[in-house]
Amino acid sequence: MYQVAKLPQPLHAKDIKVEDIGGTSPTPSRSLGGPGERWGRAEGKATFWRAFREGRGGAAVIWLACGARPLSLSLPRVASFPPFFPAPTRLGLLCPVMPNIVLFSGSSHQDLSQRVADRLGLDLGKVVTKKFSNQETSVEIGESVRGEDVYIIQSGCGEINDNLMELLIMINACKIASSSRVTAVIPCFPYARQDKKDKSRAPISAKLVANMLSVAGADHIITMDLHASQIQGFFDIPVDNLYAEPAVLQWIKENIVDWRNCVIVSPDAGGAKRVTSIADRLNVEFALIHKERKKANEVDRMVLVGDVTDRVAILVDDMADTCGTICHAADKLVSAGATKVYAILTHGIFSGPAISRINNAAFEAVVVTNTIPQEEKMKHCPKIQVIDISMILAEAIRRTHNGESVSYLFSHVPL
Repeated sequence: MYQVAKLPQPLHAKDIKVEDIGGTSPTPSRSLGGPGERWGRAEGKATFWRAFREGRGGAAVIWLACGARPLSLSLPRVASFPPFFPAPTRLGLLCPVMPNIVLFSGSSHQDLSQRVADRLGLDLGKVVTKKFSNQETSVEIGESVRGEDVYIIQSGCGEINDNLMELLIMINACKIASSSRVTAVIPCFPYARQDKKDKSRAPISAKLVANMLSVAGADHIITMDLHASQIQGFFDIPVDNLYAEPAVLQWIKENIVDWRNCVIVSPDAGGAKRVTSIADRLNVEFALIHKERKKANEVDRMVLVGDVTDRVAILVDDMADTCGTICHAADKLVSAGATKVYAILTHGIFSGPAISRINNAAFEAVVVTNTIPQEEKMKHCPKIQVIDISMILAEAIRRTHNGESVSYLFSHVPL
């Protein structure tokens, strides 16, 4: 169902140009309404189109649903909102209503949850989390979820064990309250680095976490940039592993002036596939740093494979914890002749000495997504910059709820 705002001024077919985002192009052939006119509402699954009105007074967006009459939303400028999610609260407009969906936030990253909710035009569901005197976690769902499509956003950061237990309890509480489906949205998947038995008697903790989520009652998992993509195979339920790569490409093009003269560098052999993908899409060269590690979180020797002389070097990795690897890599790149060094990471864990190491390293900037809260760390490290990925999660939730494919998000960033 779509509730539609009033048009502030007449809008005619001659003022409209239509941008194809899938399906068959509609042909505007008459006036699309006058001031104060309501188009009513259309029901059913929609194929969306965007049409922009050009001229003075900004732009308007026309939403067309399944050949029904045009649905109109007026906006001050196109770039101020995601194409699929006008922000009704900020603009005082109505937008497509998503029935039978409830969005909850865990304690780990409420700012990200609120951003996702704003982009979906939803309010976060009521939930109370607290601890008993013996430190057991208590969760109380404050509204009915019977028959609802429930999404719980909880990132694997901060007090990871407490937050994981909180997520499991929230999933189970919604499941036994007769929700139709429970999806765990986990931007940073916990225990992802323990994905294999790399020494005697080592646990495969990522598999254990996958089992716990399934047993708790999760029907679907949405996550981002798993440390090892094979973790998806640990689940017996659907897993959507989203990628930060489109957002990273966009940041590089918008913020690095000399990006065409850059080299994309992987700080280890395991990230070679990620780096080559970005380098191919930018049509630039890539390099690789081979590291010899004798102890966990300690790097003994690094060997650069590739040429960075007189070029901008961009280190790309999925996560950084104590930052020993990327800081040593930055020094190696500078000594090899790189003019500037950037680091772009999906998950900025930044524990222990990470902040002091970044401050003392030769980085122009260390760019991370907001899968993990960074506000406090940014106060102590001016080099840290953040890419907002809430629009990617919001669009994944919308598409999942409507039964649509999420593969569009593997190569595009919703505005």
